[in-house]
Amino acid sequence: MNQPTRFSTWQTFGLVLMRLLIGWHFLYEGVTKLYSPSWTAKGYLMSATYMQSFFQWMAGDSMISIIDTLNIGALLVVGVCLIIGFKTRFASVIGIGLLLFYFLAHPPFPGYPQGVTEGSYWMINKNLIEAAALLVVFLFPTSTSFGLERLFAKKEIQSSTT
Repeated sequence: MNQPTRFSTWQTFGLVLMRLLIGWHFLYEGVTKLYSPSWTAKGYLMSATYMQSFFQWMAGDSMISIIDTLNIGALLVVGVCLIIGFKTRFASVIGIGLLLFYFLAHPPFPGYPQGVTEGSYWMINKNLIEAAALLVVFLFPTSTSFGLERLFAKKEIQSSTT
């Protein structure tokens, strides 16, 4: 009853493609922030429309350099892990956490200003959609099919019955 689920080639391809695309998005965001010396999350955090005191505390002078470093580092780690297929479940959890922070800073809730977000569809935005996609990556890991974890996966021992 607890047999491993086998996906068709196309199902596996779709899941791997989603993992790679999300990984590329995270890696790209991390690299562009890393190589932009003037980038900081301070403006985004200070303009938070929900949980303002928490996000303004994060944007404070004593915290912002730590927050910026953690943000860039997490984006890079999540991106690399998803792309190479190593520790994808861990990367998915970290990615979901980041996206939920981004979502909560500027949620598309009725009555809240949109702020510096890229748009929303009334309670749903790209951050929430990408977090849901990462949940799928977490629940249906593909790194043993296509990724470095394949090298470390335990080989199934086939017993011959005679």
